[in-house]
Amino acid sequence: MGTVLEDHQYVYPNMNMEQCKSRVAVPPPQPFFKSLQGSLKETFFPDDPLRQFKNQPRSRKFILGLQYFFPILEWGPKYTLNFLKSDLVAGITIASLAIPQGISYAKLANLPPILGLYSSFVPPLVYAMMGTSKDVAVGTIAVGSLLTGAMLSTAVDPNQNPKLFLHLAFTATLVAGIFEATLGLLRLGFIVDFLSHATIVGFMGGAATVVCLQQLKGILGLTHFTKSTDIIDVMHSVFSQEHQWRWESAVLGCGFLFFLLLTKYFSKRKPIFFWISVMSPLISIILGSLLVYLTHAENHGVQVIGFLKKGINPPSFGDFVLYSPYFPVALKTGIVTGIIAMAEGIAVARSFAMFKNYNIDGNKEMVAFGVMNIIGSCTSCYLTSGPFSRSAVNYNAGCKTAFSNVIMSIAVMITLLFLTPLFYYTPLVVLSSIIMSAMLGLIDYDAAVHLWKTDKFDFVVCISAYIGVVFGSVEIGLVIAVALSVLRVLLFVARPRTTVLGNVPNSICYRSVDQYPAAQTVPGILILEIGAPIYFANSTYLRERISRWIDDEEERLKSSGETSLRYVILDMRAVSCIDTSGISMFEEVKKIIDRRKLQLVLASPGGEVMKKLDRAKFIENLGQEWIHLTVGEAVGACRYTLHTYKADGQPETWSNNV
Repeated sequence: MGTVLEDHQYVYPNMNMEQCKSRVAVPPPQPFFKSLQGSLKETFFPDDPLRQFKNQPRSRKFILGLQYFFPILEWGPKYTLNFLKSDLVAGITIASLAIPQGISYAKLANLPPILGLYSSFVPPLVYAMMGTSKDVAVGTIAVGSLLTGAMLSTAVDPNQNPKLFLHLAFTATLVAGIFEATLGLLRLGFIVDFLSHATIVGFMGGAATVVCLQQLKGILGLTHFTKSTDIIDVMHSVFSQEHQWRWESAVLGCGFLFFLLLTKYFSKRKPIFFWISVMSPLISIILGSLLVYLTHAENHGVQVIGFLKKGINPPSFGDFVLYSPYFPVALKTGIVTGIIAMAEGIAVARSFAMFKNYNIDGNKEMVAFGVMNIIGSCTSCYLTSGPFSRSAVNYNAGCKTAFSNVIMSIAVMITLLFLTPLFYYTPLVVLSSIIMSAMLGLIDYDAAVHLWKTDKFDFVVCISAYIGVVFGSVEIGLVIAVALSVLRVLLFVARPRTTVLGNVPNSICYRSVDQYPAAQTVPGILILEIGAPIYFANSTYLRERISRWIDDEEERLKSSGETSLRYVILDMRAVSCIDTSGISMFEEVKKIIDRRKLQLVLASPGGEVMKKLDRAKFIENLGQEWIHLTVGEAVGACRYTLHTYKADGQPETWSNNV
């Protein structure tokens, strides 16, 4: 427990008794509604978004309000030709990736491939007006596509009733948009923070593994495949149909997958050539289509996309399914996919904002994602967000503003109007290769190893999420991951750290004797640090833990023959707040300590804690003289009192008056 500081070694502070009685101030009382207003402001408006409206004329407030919801009105007037040149290059670059990815991810969601192009046309235009990130490139996301296809397939077979399945996808997108926009408007963006880094690493890795396994259907040219996403059912479906494997499709798929991974590896080794990896999916589609067209491979077991309808997005606001038994499935799908889309989009936006040293507003991002999904659901689009791969390309291509999304939309519009017939011979196996190539990058082995080295519990959360997705389902993995993350939060709150403090040699600091083995405990005094706010959830534990520390210290002193215990000092620097259960805990601890003929001393209590202890009359019960500004002052006062009694030859008494 650290070295014991003997009486003759201890340097007593040069202070009299009055100086030892350092008064800890109780904050002046505040009206309840003012205090509540402050708490709500810190919870929902930590960035103080209304500050810019103060002392502004009404006309200026109106303009600022429009700029708040439509940031394009703020940066648009400052737009320059140099910005346009950079955004033009970035927009065309991400369009070359958006077109093949959009088609591929739509197939992943069991939706017509054309919906992937529709979803890369309208939503980016909306985000360009409402988004706060300069780097996010909007489009469909792999995990959201997988979830949409898997969850809606439990209610409707996309092969037997494709029209109803399509309408359910629009309904789920509408629900996701309303959910995202509502959370943003209500300033509830902090909910996304419950998806910890470990959770996201495990969940995304598991989802990527599941997506790759699902693509074995396209690689092997299978026509019938399991609707389940778990690894056991998928592998059973693959190996139970060995006689239906098509070697032509397998050779083509493996060849293109090798090409895509090779270009990605080369681009990582030579970042200046990042565009090679970006262009490789489109090159794969062009080469695959030419190969099928010239060899008539569609007649030899190689499945192709087929006819894609020309023209921009048709309206779909009349296609929503709002009746039982289908709407509950769409509602569930929309909420789950909305959460995933928000988490990925906001994480991507924050990452690139940090690289370029600018700020984004998470709540405004939610509103932007929500509105673009609401409008998208009315224009034949399904779930969109800010996928990492496309945004990384946008960033590396040198985008300057969100206008690169507009350039991408224009390129997709041209494709929809004139170029869709060219995709007729595109082999599905190439789309599977593109998806697998993108998904392998989401399995972050380095992050998992880092979690293992840094925090074993986070590693358990990560692996649990991964296993839940791979062996259960995406929904099960998500539930497991969130549950474990919440459990950890509860453990932090319910089981806060309490440590014994000692004096660091040649200083006035008191630190944990476990962290600093040279720290010296003070004879007759037990100093405990409470490492968290005190709530109903941890008050019982803290009472029992403090009692156990006292028992352990008295046993140690008795066995070593040292000075008997006289004071228990609680260092409350980390106790930012306390509730009525915590106050009751202090009252019980004081009774326990009084029965042991000891004295309780508090050090460094915060203003909120002092306010509540004062209202509960605990300060009056304990005595103001036993509450000190710092641990050092508390130790000095206790030692002064102890030696004063010894010098007078009087027995020590434990009243509230020294």
